[in-house]
Amino acid sequence: MNDAAGDTRSARDPYPAYAAMRSRCPVQAVASGSSGRHSYLVTGYAEARQALNDPRLSKDTAAFFAGKNTKRDLHPAVAHTMLAADPPRHTRLRKLVTGAFTSGAVAGLRPFITRLTGELLDRWAAEGPVDLVADLAVPLPVMVICELLGVPEADRQQVQLWSADLFAAGQPERGDAASHAVADYMSGLIASKRLRPGGSLLDRLIATRDGEDRLTEEELVSLAVLLLVAGHETTTHFLGNAALALLERPAGLERLRDDPGAVPEALDELLRFDAPVATSTFRFTTEAITLGATEIPAGVPVLVALGAANRDPDRFPAPDRLDLDRDAAGHLSFGHGIHRCVGAPLARLEAEITLRAVLTRFPGIRLAGPADQLEWRRTRLVRGLVALPVLI
Repeated sequence: MNDAAGDTRSARDPYPAYAAMRSRCPVQAVASGSSGRHSYLVTGYAEARQALNDPRLSKDTAAFFAGKNTKRDLHPAVAHTMLAADPPRHTRLRKLVTGAFTSGAVAGLRPFITRLTGELLDRWAAEGPVDLVADLAVPLPVMVICELLGVPEADRQQVQLWSADLFAAGQPERGDAASHAVADYMSGLIASKRLRPGGSLLDRLIATRDGEDRLTEEELVSLAVLLLVAGHETTTHFLGNAALALLERPAGLERLRDDPGAVPEALDELLRFDAPVATSTFRFTTEAITLGATEIPAGVPVLVALGAANRDPDRFPAPDRLDLDRDAAGHLSFGHGIHRCVGAPLARLEAEITLRAVLTRFPGIRLAGPADQLEWRRTRLVRGLVALPVLI
């Protein structure tokens, strides 16, 4: 088997490799590129949950990389987001946006998301394959988060392109350029909203910055960029992965098609089964710690494989089986602890509405070709399909 074939197989189904690593040791050192340095990869559920909630694992990337040579040129607003901060800074920033993403708050978006989903499905052609990713899973979350933030409709396609570039695998220059473009765009949008205020979440953050002065201008731009990008990229892959899981399992598909009201209860198992975020964002040890039974020295990166943890048989029996009756509420696809995904209620609402609509309007939906021919995104952070051709 050549390397390309192996990479393709790993991208399509990384779970056997995760299982093999977990069986040897749920926390183990792995080589980091060609530098000779090591990181620690966590594949066990209990160890992952511990790592995600351990304050000795810092997310302050600026502190970790200070004084280290790096070829990256990410815009500071992208490099130093709330995701790359520890308390008390993280606590202060997160508090400003949490209220906008409670289940009650996002419920107000249900009519907009329902209408938008219907409009996108209206465009699906009855003849020939439809790409569920390009024609639904990509545009819907972009439009929803842009609506929430008050991004003008004319700019939304460009926002999606920048976001795709930020996550481009193996192309750091492309990601760096996109980081500057999207940060510059958000700075301009903030300036225009100061002249013509509205009622969006971004307008409320601007009022906080200009009123109580609890945000620096860089923090304001950084929060806006983070919400814009993280608010749709992972939801796109949530939708695509969940759809594929059901399309490959006719019994589960038929069950939800016949009872669309069961979709909300199925979301946790769909999230557990194929997490849209493969590996948590960067963490490093601020002191020597013991994770599980593994001793980890100070000052080294720790990568938590969320998808691997969700398939740990010690936590989820028969983990490679999609079981819509399973209580999977303990999955780690949204993370755990103080950094748990603030946008989880919005992602769940979008998935509920779209899966219900697709199964109701297109009860005969099926894959347009073999599942093993589908192409997966080649990134460490997110796990998702490049395209998902279906017949309706």
